Amino acid sequence: MNQFPTGFIRLNQILGNPKANPPIPAIIPVSKSTFWLGVKEGRYPQPVKLGKRCTAWRVDDIRRYIESVGGEA
Repeated sequence: MNQFPTGFIRLNQILGNPKANPPIPAIIPVSKSTFWLGVKEGRYPQPVKLGKRCTAWRVDDIRRYIESVGGEA
């Protein structure tokens, strides 16, 4: 968890991408639809629109979420 960047991360960095080269491990191992439902219901952090077609999450919000569910950040 210490290798988190600062600032913002995109959805594929949160949910992982095994097809990327090198593969990106999941931080929150759920499906995309489950994650978006969790965002809608308030279980996961709210995204930030960085542009018309660019949505990201604050790294600090993801860290706080992981700490709140007993993970390490």
